Amino acid sequence: MEDTFGLLRIRVRRGINLASRDTVSSDPYVVITMGQQKLKTCMVKNNCNPEWNDELTLSIIDPNVPITLTVYDKDTFTVDDQMGNAEIDIKPYIAALKMGKGLQNFSNGYALKKIQPGSTNCLADESSIIWNNGKITQDMRLKLRNVESGEVIIQLEWIEIPGCKGLESEGKV
Repeated sequence: MEDTFGLLRIRVRRGINLASRDTVSSDPYVVITMGQQKLKTCMVKNNCNPEWNDELTLSIIDPNVPITLTVYDKDTFTVDDQMGNAEIDIKPYIAALKMGKGLQNFSNGYALKKIQPGSTNCLADESSIIWNNGKITQDMRLKLRNVESGEVIIQLEWIEIPGCKGLESEGKV
């Protein structure tokens, strides 16, 4: 645990206009990978606009290791089909967490930072890092790559845990 900065909870909320990989629809699920960690949501049957509302939690050992979200279509007799992927860039979120640490006088809903979609990220829409009830979260609408259509809505939330390095030690040797 002493090598860990903390935990990152990723709420995989829903998919929008996902590609159909079966005859009429798909049976989508999401896999989040970071280094050796691999987490999976539940599968939603016959739905190209699934509601997962699953919470997946990663241990953050190196905040610079990329986090990849991949959507798959569950198949019974063949290998599951990939339905696109996106990279989750947590660097702006980590920077906002460091900035907001120790500050308690923000009103609920205050946007600490807004990130615009661009060629360096997979955002489909502006993403805001929000202060709410002492927690800092980031909602993201990710545009899937390597597929004809599809977006996934997620939310990031940092979890401090006792015995971890904490974010303030990032970059120190």
